[in-house]
Amino acid sequence: MEQDIRLMKGNEAMAEAAIQAGIDAYFGYPITPQSEVPEYLSREMPSRGGVFLQAESEVASINMVYGAAGAGARVMTSSSSPGFSLMQEGVSYIACAQLPCLLVNVNRGGPGLGTIQPSQGDYFQATKGGGHGDYKLIVLAPSSVQEMADFVFLGFELAEKYRTPVLMLSDGAIGQMMEKVVFNHKPLPKTDKPWATTGKREGKHRSIITSLFIQPEVMEKVNIELNKKYAEITKNEVRLEEIQTEDAEYIIVAYGLSARISHKTVDLARAKGIKAGLVRPITLYPYPYDRIGELANKAKKMMTMELNAGQMMEDVRLAVNGKIPVGHYGRLGGIIPSPEEVLENFEKFIKE
Repeated sequence: MEQDIRLMKGNEAMAEAAIQAGIDAYFGYPITPQSEVPEYLSREMPSRGGVFLQAESEVASINMVYGAAGAGARVMTSSSSPGFSLMQEGVSYIACAQLPCLLVNVNRGGPGLGTIQPSQGDYFQATKGGGHGDYKLIVLAPSSVQEMADFVFLGFELAEKYRTPVLMLSDGAIGQMMEKVVFNHKPLPKTDKPWATTGKREGKHRSIITSLFIQPEVMEKVNIELNKKYAEITKNEVRLEEIQTEDAEYIIVAYGLSARISHKTVDLARAKGIKAGLVRPITLYPYPYDRIGELANKAKKMMTMELNAGQMMEDVRLAVNGKIPVGHYGRLGGIIPSPEEVLENFEKFIKE
């Protein structure tokens, strides 16, 4: 069988993967640096059996996702940082209503309107609940164009398995860079959704989907049910990659674009005789606390490398639980450090 290999931008690869995964509908609004996603889907979906609709705003698009997901459609939206902030009320509604969908945030610099350059400043928003109430999103962090495509399939799979929204947290660099992509996935089978609001036909019970529960006793039961699901997700769905951690004395923890940079930093450090390793969390929620805690039993220090002011560092500190020092190096405002720059600061941290 001949492989489907293409040279594509990350955003385009993700959009193509969504079509191949069997997406029914996309609702979104253009914003740099993710506008290639709606552009690609607007061109391709009408002739390939899907619905594309450019909403009048991000608020409108997330509520369209809510409606379509409630009717049983396989649905997604995408945006970038300020646009995704506007969606947070709708995301909270969808999580409470337990509806599967795929959300994508192609991160840009902030706060505020900021810059269109890549950033990882939305980590807290993604992993700690950007909207109101007690809820979680499964958060996937791709570090390559190939993973931008692959994680679409994984995202829909997890969303439908757990009836929950899944977020792909990418950034402007991965969204815009071009790499080889191999499309070798089969279309995802359509899952049975007896809970969907598809009408009260003979033999079908009436389906009501809502996130409004006036009675506190009922709201508490909903929260308990959600937290049982999150515990199951935490038990079963942690994903990470380790590079040269077997004998590592000093470990960098990084995700997404930062992990690509840090991988080279580890190679440079090894060439200088430093026993360095890399942990790349692939799921930012559920987070690999246990494995990072295990590595802290034999490592001397850990440092996060992030394109922010040190947000994931808090989770690494929780995982390490005071066993070893945890530091941070990062750049802000959309500036991307070189592996050599990271190494220089990694060495300073090691010597402290």
